[in-house]
Amino acid sequence: MHVYIFIMDTKLTLKLDKFVIEQAKKYASSQKRSLSRIIETYLKSLINRENLNNEDDIKISPFVKSMSTGINIPADLDYKSEILTHLEEKHK
Repeated sequence: MHVYIFIMDTKLTLKLDKFVIEQAKKYASSQKRSLSRIIETYLKSLINRENLNNEDDIKISPFVKSMSTGINIPADLDYKSEILTHLEEKHK
């Protein structure tokens, strides 16, 4: 018994900013991939993310978990101010 799966590619026309298209084509070329394939992969990732019912379903590798510093960064942190303060102290 043979099972055949046919995947049909369908053409899609998008209107995008010219600069975005040019930059996206350069990026695709640098990745040795087609722009269509990159967009398809991105859209699939959105669909898959939507299909996840719970964030707990996402598996995080032990390596990534080991990178946690345990430091909580406040949501309202003004990182630009922090950098400026650091540089001022450094160059006194």
